[in-house]
Amino acid sequence: MAGDEREILDWDTFGRASRELAETIAGDRFRPDAIVAIARGGLPLAGALGYALDVKMLGSLNVEFYTGVESRLDEPVVLPPTLDRDSLVGKRILLADDVADSGRTLALVLQLLQAGGGEVRTVCLYAKPGTVHEPYYTWKRTDRWIMFPWSSAGPVSYPDDAEGAA
Repeated sequence: MAGDEREILDWDTFGRASRELAETIAGDRFRPDAIVAIARGGLPLAGALGYALDVKMLGSLNVEFYTGVESRLDEPVVLPPTLDRDSLVGKRILLADDVADSGRTLALVLQLLQAGGGEVRTVCLYAKPGTVHEPYYTWKRTDRWIMFPWSSAGPVSYPDDAEGAA
């Protein structure tokens, strides 16, 4: 894929984007009791919004769907450890993820959280055309593959050290 087909998000822009989303949420008078991140991509946004909206009850739910660039499982799968959903019953929840691509991960987690009877709103940095779940709050729409600052460099390599390996 050519570089001009990618949306590049750097850390400075992420800071501005998360602050703009927080201001939009506050301007909408939605005061979440809790913020739940879809791990891993939603963790940076959930943390930033937690500070900006002064929400201390944060959690995450691990969901695997994408296994690589434009490569995914047939259906999203919830992975352990699981979220203590009982603590969220009746709460106003802000569900955060980095991107609503197909929207299927958001739809799955939204359904799980709505079973608790509270109000759940979704927030994403990006939404793509054709998503099955349009986030309640979105910073930007794009049809490009997105390079996020927390994942674009790939994992670090561990030194080949048999004695120090855990």
